[in-house]
Amino acid sequence: MPEKIVQLNEEVIKGQIKELVRGSVEETLNELLEAEVQKLTQAARYERNEQRQGYRSGHYNRNLTTTSGDVTLKVPKLKGISFETAIIERYRRRESSVEEALVEMYFAGVSVRRVEDITEALWGSKVSPSTISELNKKAYVHIEDWRNRPLQGRRYPYVYVDGIYLRRNWGGEFENVVAIAVNEDGYREVLGAAEGMKEDKASWVSFFQWLRGRGLDGVKLIVGDKCLGMLEALGEVFPEAKYQRCTVHFYRNVFSVTPRSKVKLVAKMLKVIHAQESKKAAREKAKAVVEELRAMKLKEAAKKVEDGIEETLTYCDFPSEHWTRIRTNNVIERLNREIRRRTRVVGSFPDGNSALMLVCARLRHVAGTQWGNKKYMNMKHLEVSIEDASIAG
Repeated sequence: MPEKIVQLNEEVIKGQIKELVRGSVEETLNELLEAEVQKLTQAARYERNEQRQGYRSGHYNRNLTTTSGDVTLKVPKLKGISFETAIIERYRRRESSVEEALVEMYFAGVSVRRVEDITEALWGSKVSPSTISELNKKAYVHIEDWRNRPLQGRRYPYVYVDGIYLRRNWGGEFENVVAIAVNEDGYREVLGAAEGMKEDKASWVSFFQWLRGRGLDGVKLIVGDKCLGMLEALGEVFPEAKYQRCTVHFYRNVFSVTPRSKVKLVAKMLKVIHAQESKKAAREKAKAVVEELRAMKLKEAAKKVEDGIEETLTYCDFPSEHWTRIRTNNVIERLNREIRRRTRVVGSFPDGNSALMLVCARLRHVAGTQWGNKKYMNMKHLEVSIEDASIAG
């Protein structure tokens, strides 16, 4: 086997290429600055003519972080005429593409410390946490615009609401409520999120009025966990809409008063209720389950089933093709998992607004992926159901 005559050190070659590109970028930017000054003064360096305006007075160095690495700009000084270069904004220390990359990294789930390491590896300089914080504030403006965007132009028959708790730096928790919907075309859409939610009626009225004020219309069903404040607000803001209690949350409520050894058995019993083919059959099955629970001496569980089962059967009033999609809040759990995955990196937040903006950033990202672009339901079934009900009426 012939011996290797030439051996290549890939790391050295990559470093040399990177330096070559960085040097080329630096040289090009400085040439552009020189051309800009020459056009402004109407004279080349050391040239004297009648059209000349202003005089050169040396230059000052300015560092700029680019995607090719750190470069040093030699910004000319002028006397008798002001010079503000159009090549780079005043006081800017980073290329806009670099700033966008930093913000995207943070919103994508990269910790601030990790962002520092990545920037040093890519561009040769670390970016401080305060810098990332300032860049995020600029991005928050666009996120806030998205959060308050108008919803006009279509109807939203099915709406799902759920809350998610995030920790504060100084202790305690605060709740952000998230609302999504299935629009009249059958696609899922994030309606919005709000911070500082409480379980009282006033908070829910404010949230629902905010959605309605942005154009939320055509609501037929709202799916969520049971909350008296939400139910009262629902009747006030969306009196034409029905309420569906999430069956998964209902099961958990029943399990809270069920011995651990019997949870699996009770779960099977509850699932049978919601596996019936009609509301009438489900009610009859629920009565049988209540009696069976009492026979098992699970009086508290039987009481919860008896008192709450009707709220979990509202979905039966809608097309059977939609039942599995509208009787639970599972559609929103995917978003909550994504939010928790991202916020777990941060740990805790200094204030409610910073938490809300990060939540909305993730919601906007997920909504722009296959999650929001894939058809979730065939809404023709609902249209037919409404027409049949109208004729029967």
